[in-house]
Amino acid sequence: MSGKSKRKCKIISQDKIASDVFSMWIQTQGMGVMAAPGQFVSLFSSRGNKLLPRPISICEIDSKEDKLRLVYRVMGSGTKEFSKMKAGESIDVMGPLGNGFPLKDKKAILIGGGVGIPPMLELAKQLTSEKSIVVGYRTELFLTEDLKQNGTVYIATEDGSCGIKGNVIDAIRAARIDGEVIYACGPTPMLRAIKSYAVEKNIECYLSLEEHMACGVGACLACVCESKEVDSHTNVNNKRVCKDGPVFEASEVEI
Repeated sequence: MSGKSKRKCKIISQDKIASDVFSMWIQTQGMGVMAAPGQFVSLFSSRGNKLLPRPISICEIDSKEDKLRLVYRVMGSGTKEFSKMKAGESIDVMGPLGNGFPLKDKKAILIGGGVGIPPMLELAKQLTSEKSIVVGYRTELFLTEDLKQNGTVYIATEDGSCGIKGNVIDAIRAARIDGEVIYACGPTPMLRAIKSYAVEKNIECYLSLEEHMACGVGACLACVCESKEVDSHTNVNNKRVCKDGPVFEASEVEI
């Protein structure tokens, strides 16, 4: 099965785990067998006036049962529609899409911010080396208990209500966390700071970029980012986040 094939998947469960944050398990048709940490799927609205799918990162993979867990925040009308769906209903899904994180046998630092936290869970589960998991929130926490089952978790909150007051870099410095490879997903300002930190510490670093996507398969060029290398598809210094990414080695991209 091609990851670009749209399939009708049954919703197994849907739970609200924080304000506007939902956890959905879906029964897939081969996607759970193919998926890797860091990839995403595209969910399609049932409403005909919404043609473009919504990209949702993969939070957990159950390859034996061919299931995927998607944890997402309600950001607009599309995700609001998904959040109202119930177990037993069906939803059109395309995926898995993009490339995932390379699994290195090195001491790892996993960093997630906001809706960049969910993909860190499956990555933590699949990495066999020692790992520290650093997560940043505005205020309300989610997925922390799941993450704690798969590594040592450090929390940063903007208001200081839990963990270190500040951002993920503040938490890393305060706890004197070290590692040989960094994996990160979150908003661009956070990724920019992590890239600078990785350069400062001379640590191998992989970033999962967040960009607005349209087609999800690299055809429309709506989600390009600036790259060091000339892309063979566009013949300019651009990479398509949905197809060439969303995961990039940090030195590959300008953010």
